Amino acid sequence: MEALHETKLKQLELKANQIRQDIIAMLVEAGSGHSAGPLGMADIFTALYFHVLKHDPKHPEWPGRDRLVLSNGHICPVRYAAMAEAGYFPVSELKTLRRLGSRLQGHPHRIALPGMETTSGPLGSGLSQAAGMALALKMDGVSNRVYCAMSDGEHDAGQTWEAVMFAAKYKLNNLTGILDRNNIQIDGYTEDIMPLDDLKNKYESFNWHVIEINGHNMREFVDACATAETIFEKPTVIIAHTVPGQGVDFMEGKFEWHGKPPNKEEAAEALRELRTLQGQIEASHLE
Repeated sequence: MEALHETKLKQLELKANQIRQDIIAMLVEAGSGHSAGPLGMADIFTALYFHVLKHDPKHPEWPGRDRLVLSNGHICPVRYAAMAEAGYFPVSELKTLRRLGSRLQGHPHRIALPGMETTSGPLGSGLSQAAGMALALKMDGVSNRVYCAMSDGEHDAGQTWEAVMFAAKYKLNNLTGILDRNNIQIDGYTEDIMPLDDLKNKYESFNWHVIEINGHNMREFVDACATAETIFEKPTVIIAHTVPGQGVDFMEGKFEWHGKPPNKEEAAEALRELRTLQGQIEASHLE
């Protein structure tokens, strides 16, 4: 994987900020949707689409592409925004989020949107799908990698742990899980609803390689993905510690923003904050 140089890192930081602005604009236009998770994963999806993944927006079905499975489909605004910014479809189409007949539904619909690998819905199913893809690619003798973005809350579901066992059994070293450890789910904090810690030790006990990172540090994330490529005989999970609502002060860390959009006034304040941050990032280029 190409090294992440300082100039590229600054470009990615600006892109992540733009994606956060896109998310806010989409949600306020739709009047429904999830705010906290998409904002929290903007840095990781930026790094994926603009540095890590082998993909071609002009040829979404390119056989040589890496596969990205979004298990927690409700955070799809961040994926839609990253895909639009990468050139899969016009950025203007983002404003059709959740409309009847739109390609951009509240959970991704694979058949409707080229570049989407799976249709999501029930939480906990994505890792099983990703493991199946990884095994199929191994059987075909090709080097494509599979990445699976997951929430921490969906680890309440037993199917997730079935997939964890399956991937370890078949030594799917071409599979990288990306676990968004933001500590919230729709009705509270994860450790109050169903305690999950210690996730690192749990995954290691199932014979996965585990890397823990700051999910807002794109250099750490890129380095973790590069390390995963060097691991043989086992899959890798990157536990990314994120702040839900990252970049919007009044949303940060609050589970109440898991499943609701901003109203017009809140959106205006959120965009003001993000544009201020954009200016700070741009100014840092001149230092």
